[in-house]
Amino acid sequence: MKVKTAEFVISNTRVDMCPKPSIPEYAFIGRSNVGKSSLINSMCNNKKLAKTSSTPGKTQLINHFIINNDWYLVDLPGYGFTKTPVHLKQKWMNFTRNYLRHRENLMCVFVLLDSRHNVQKVDDEFMEWLGDNGIPFVMVFTKMDKLDPRDIEGNIQAYQDKMSEKWSFLPQHFLTSSEKKEGNEEILKFIEETSKGFVKPVDDRF
Repeated sequence: MKVKTAEFVISNTRVDMCPKPSIPEYAFIGRSNVGKSSLINSMCNNKKLAKTSSTPGKTQLINHFIINNDWYLVDLPGYGFTKTPVHLKQKWMNFTRNYLRHRENLMCVFVLLDSRHNVQKVDDEFMEWLGDNGIPFVMVFTKMDKLDPRDIEGNIQAYQDKMSEKWSFLPQHFLTSSEKKEGNEEILKFIEETSKGFVKPVDDRF
């Protein structure tokens, strides 16, 4: 798949205000400063599509973008460390989790993980929450150009070992570099293949 068009649609905090669920949807989320906006912009060949900042916590809403007029890409608020007050971070997580639980056309969540670090508790807990709620997800390791390949392999193996303690099977994973555009093609191919299984909600068929 090639991204020919990528357009902003709407930002909000409520599932009932999201676009009509008539096409497949894919959400991107991760710890603050994991490189989420940079990856989205790299995938879509648009440096200004998702807001990037040196200050973590830039994304504060559910942001919908329509790609090729075929599917929605959703940029969700990050979790973990930011200088944002606790009550605001909790508010973001509450409406984000509500979206993830109830968005009927959501096909998969891309959980972004910094390949430079070993298993982070907040990532492990969030993926466990997704599993407990039956929400499909894959792991996306970012910033792979910042570390020696052997170290990346060790960090990925650490995640797999940790998850194997609780999971009977492990989710698929991707290796990416926004700067070098590595992993973009693989993610877009995954989206293209997964979308073939999309079934429109009953109320949207007529």
